[in-house]
Amino acid sequence: MITVEHKNDLMIAAAFGEFTLADYKEFEQAVLGLPKDGRKPNLLVDLSDMAGFTLDVAWEEIKFGHEHGNDFGRVAVVTGSRWLAWAAWLSRAFVDSEIQVFEDVNLAEDWAAPY
Repeated sequence: MITVEHKNDLMIAAAFGEFTLADYKEFEQAVLGLPKDGRKPNLLVDLSDMAGFTLDVAWEEIKFGHEHGNDFGRVAVVTGSRWLAWAAWLSRAFVDSEIQVFEDVNLAEDWAAPY
């Protein structure tokens, strides 16, 4: 399951339980629907309550990152998982966004909030 909310100019997505391809597609549509006013939007992706994800989600994330890796400003990832933190750090090599990993959602939101 995924929830998406907008707080000022920050999009916050949170995954709960098993993260499926349908959830990821919902996330993609929300991200692609962000206003395109010349600024790169900032994202906060909270994976702290995600129980796992399916293989097709991983593949879709790779494709989406390849196609839209330069479309975002700051991306804050909230997770306590070393594996997900490592994957987020690795993705920094392939995208033109500032990516930071946090364990605390409040610190992540403070960092990702537009200036």
